[in-house]
Amino acid sequence: MYRFLLSRQWVILTLVALLLIPTMIRLGIWQMHRYEMRTARNELVADALAAKPVPVEKLTSAGHTVTTDERYHRVTAKGRFDTDHEVVVRRRTNSDDEVGYHVLTPFVLDDGKVLLVNRGWIPADSPSQTTFPKIPAPPRGEVTVTGRLMPDETTEASGIKNLKGLPDRQIMLINSEHEAQRLDAQVLGGYIAQTAPEPKGDTPELLGNPGNEDAALNYAYAIQWWLFSAGVPIGWVILVRRETRERSKDEDGADETAPAEPAAV
Repeated sequence: MYRFLLSRQWVILTLVALLLIPTMIRLGIWQMHRYEMRTARNELVADALAAKPVPVEKLTSAGHTVTTDERYHRVTAKGRFDTDHEVVVRRRTNSDDEVGYHVLTPFVLDDGKVLLVNRGWIPADSPSQTTFPKIPAPPRGEVTVTGRLMPDETTEASGIKNLKGLPDRQIMLINSEHEAQRLDAQVLGGYIAQTAPEPKGDTPELLGNPGNEDAALNYAYAIQWWLFSAGVPIGWVILVRRETRERSKDEDGADETAPAEPAAV
């Protein structure tokens, strides 16, 4: 009855089913790992944003690489903005996905070291991309700023190419090592996304808090893959039973239509 399972068609179908089951199980495990990673990242960000601000030099120093645990922590710094060496970061978007610039202003601390401050987003309203945009001035004199500590940007992490030959005072990536060379100064590792004081006239537009990654979606995908893996053998059995019934009907029909043997005289 089950000899058809040895046919070429059924052997291929069975092998495909046997390959799909472990593949789907592994995909479910991978999605569960993604769920755990995103959940941990969301908890880390939430804890960092909820923590009280600390002086910036408690978390970073010249040449320091900002770690995952230090990222998004709120820090404070006291000093003055150096607008003479201010630059803009090209091809950055705001919350409405409008393309413009991020304003990166060196902030000279009381001890002479420099902290890079991303003051926020401005629109690209210049006549051309080679023209330096008009930037609202920061507060003058000594001021205390608060912001979220961020790691240096790299092409590997961001996918943004660090283009050469850009117009004067325009950059592609915020990188403390590169800025230390440009400024010929001791620059603290990483930079901060400014949250206070708020700019006059709401410009530059301060960067919003990082959003939560959709970890629940990965959890749903994991369950989905495991359900698929369980459905493969069930589907295979259903197909086998259907094939068996059809072949049995064909055999019964052949018996009924077969000519009867002549009666013996």
